[in-house]
Amino acid sequence: MTSFDRIQAAPDADMEKQRAELAAIIRRNTAEDGSYATAVGSLFMSRHTRSHDFAPVLAQPALCIMAQGRKEVRLADEYFNYDPLNYLVVSVSMPLSGRVVNVSPEDPILAVRLDIDPAEITALIADAGPMGVPTRPTGRGLYVEKIDSAMLDAVLRLARLLDAPKDIAMLAPLIRREILYRLLRSPQGHRLYEIAIANSQSHRISQAIKWLNGNFEQPLRIDDLAREVNLSVSTLHHRFKAMTAMSPLQYQKQLRLQEARRLMLAEGLEASAAGYRVGYESPSQFSREYSRLFGAPPLRDLARLRQSV
Repeated sequence: MTSFDRIQAAPDADMEKQRAELAAIIRRNTAEDGSYATAVGSLFMSRHTRSHDFAPVLAQPALCIMAQGRKEVRLADEYFNYDPLNYLVVSVSMPLSGRVVNVSPEDPILAVRLDIDPAEITALIADAGPMGVPTRPTGRGLYVEKIDSAMLDAVLRLARLLDAPKDIAMLAPLIRREILYRLLRSPQGHRLYEIAIANSQSHRISQAIKWLNGNFEQPLRIDDLAREVNLSVSTLHHRFKAMTAMSPLQYQKQLRLQEARRLMLAEGLEASAAGYRVGYESPSQFSREYSRLFGAPPLRDLARLRQSV
């Protein structure tokens, strides 16, 4: 088990004012617990007043900023914590789980998520020209970085547009580009940069992830996947695990189990039918692997989920 925590330091007075204003905007735009879309298309706001244990989800590329509270995210056996002093970046789609603790209606978690379109990163790099971003070996597609006043100010300006809807169409794209630019120029910006550069190994691994996301119910032949993204089998295994902390087969398994859970919960499928739908031929294997990921067999897990709702 590995934990990635940033050294905590008290924010300065200006950043504390920025954080408080962002928290106030989130409160105004989240009436109850949950995640809410906003008029700024790629910007989401969330509020949580109840603690919950690790909940699996297929996370998409995004910047996550906490205005109040703390969240722990698990990738395989690694843990990443972020709070108002540190933001979280997910650079490629991957199965994660997250939990929140020590919250209450009086002291909720308040957060924003800005979805990242890798194509925007590519276009920004093309427009900006050489940015002096260093080339480094493939790293995790998930990282925590200390937030600075410039980044927080840009996110706050984007959130303020919710109170000036006539300005959104013109100003939101400009502020989004500024935020992406600041992410690229940050100490760990190379992780986004490498994925956006066509024909880099990181970009090819992101293409392998994209293929798996769209074809997870099919039998996985590693040789075919390696040819699909123009990598050797050994390089695919090594780089894929470096980015996602799991092998392609482990990644596919998590995708299958999460989709099966959704089918049972949202569409009312029985466990065996959901297992077959996502590619399992053996109901017993499906139940066994489902229990390993979610902590209980399908029927008991679904009953627990419905009760919590």
